[in-house]
Amino acid sequence: MSTPHKDADHLETLDRDLHRISHLESAGHYIARPMVAPGIALVFMVIAGLGAALLFDPDQTNLIVVAAAVFGAYMAINIGANDVANNMGPAVGANALTMGGAILIAAIFESAGALLAGGDVVSTISKGIIDPSGIADAQIFVWAMMAALISSALWVNLATWIGAPVSTTHSVVGGVMGAGIAAAGFAAVNWPTMSKIAASWVISPVLGGVIAAAFLAFIKSRIIYQDDKIAAARRWVPVLVGIMSAAFAAYLALKGLKRIVKIDIQTALLIGLAAGVLTYFITSPLIRRQSEGLENRNKSLKTLFALPLVFSAALLSFAHGANDVANAVGPLAAIVHASEFGNFAAKVAIPSWVMIIGAFGISFGLFLFGPKLIRMVGSQITKLNPMRAYCVALSAALTVIVASWLGLPVSSTHIAVGGVFGVGFFREWDAERRLRKSAQGRAIERRIAPEERRRRKLVRRSHFLTIIAAWVITVPAAALLSAVIFLALNAVVG
Repeated sequence: MSTPHKDADHLETLDRDLHRISHLESAGHYIARPMVAPGIALVFMVIAGLGAALLFDPDQTNLIVVAAAVFGAYMAINIGANDVANNMGPAVGANALTMGGAILIAAIFESAGALLAGGDVVSTISKGIIDPSGIADAQIFVWAMMAALISSALWVNLATWIGAPVSTTHSVVGGVMGAGIAAAGFAAVNWPTMSKIAASWVISPVLGGVIAAAFLAFIKSRIIYQDDKIAAARRWVPVLVGIMSAAFAAYLALKGLKRIVKIDIQTALLIGLAAGVLTYFITSPLIRRQSEGLENRNKSLKTLFALPLVFSAALLSFAHGANDVANAVGPLAAIVHASEFGNFAAKVAIPSWVMIIGAFGISFGLFLFGPKLIRMVGSQITKLNPMRAYCVALSAALTVIVASWLGLPVSSTHIAVGGVFGVGFFREWDAERRLRKSAQGRAIERRIAPEERRRRKLVRRSHFLTIIAAWVITVPAAALLSAVIFLALNAVVG
């Protein structure tokens, strides 16, 4: 028969054991949680490899195609984790969308863009970076494309890990260039094309930033700084939504529908003009009705821009899926073609199963790893509200149209992030200008120490320098990595 003292000791021991077990369980959950996303990604890559083994010509199925499908899925996951954040970041940062809503919309529209409007023909050597005829053997060409795929995926993965939004297009370009040089020497590279791409490093973000800043200046002068903000919004918000509609209609006609029909830039602009005028007449009464009863303050204006911002994010995702899925599956399509036919060509048709790997991989990458970069672009570079985020989205569409008209290769990543920087730097300049205009402001400015003045900057300089550095080294880093991987693959197989 147990005594009360023994029972108390027993209960105390049991409590201690249960406490230890609960601590172990908590620690287990803490360790396991970071492994869930990589685990799901790994399962998807394995499924992509098995799908390639089943769907590729059974008589010719080889391990190279299976391995390429796995790395193609890996690249698609990384595009979803990094590139898609640029479309969704501003809307989330402006609180127009929740993180879950942004991921859902982006996953649907990225996949729809890739599967419905993704190009059925893609330049396997990424916009003519290398000349396939300069590579004598089909097997060497396959290893070059494999090296480009692996290196670009690894570089984008590293950039996502350090929190730098980089161009996946430039990563693929660097990977293809590095493998091409390792396989056939410097003569295999199309240097005029490379010089255009290098110019886009500067042109994309600067043009995106200038256009975004110009629209923010317009919104501030015509709406925010007006005595009757609501009346000004009723007049100008339908015009701005019409411009957005025109820009996206032209953008999608020019870039997103090339699988269905080939449209030149003049026709695309006419389509955009018609869409813009129609949108203006539809939205004008809607904005008037929505603005009724709103207070005459800046907070009220945010509600008028929130819905257009959501639509712009969805349309940007559709266009991105239509265009950038080729970054994931272009080299994979080249490997499939070379393995199937024993030769290689400048352009090949992308099999449906390859496009599906790209589309689903982007969605998985966004869902599993996208929130980090979405927060970076949306709120950590500079503070965004619906008006500022709207300027960034509008800038992205307009910059692509201008660049297409000028025949310049541009990066959607650089444009979107450049737009965020443009908005932030304009706000800094505008705030300082308004402060200097008033006597009280000048007195305050004189009292602020230099260190405090630097701290008050509206664009975080650390993020700015990290992102610029990542942009500059993307092509050379991916090229060097690709060359090393190509030589290693060749040595192992050879």
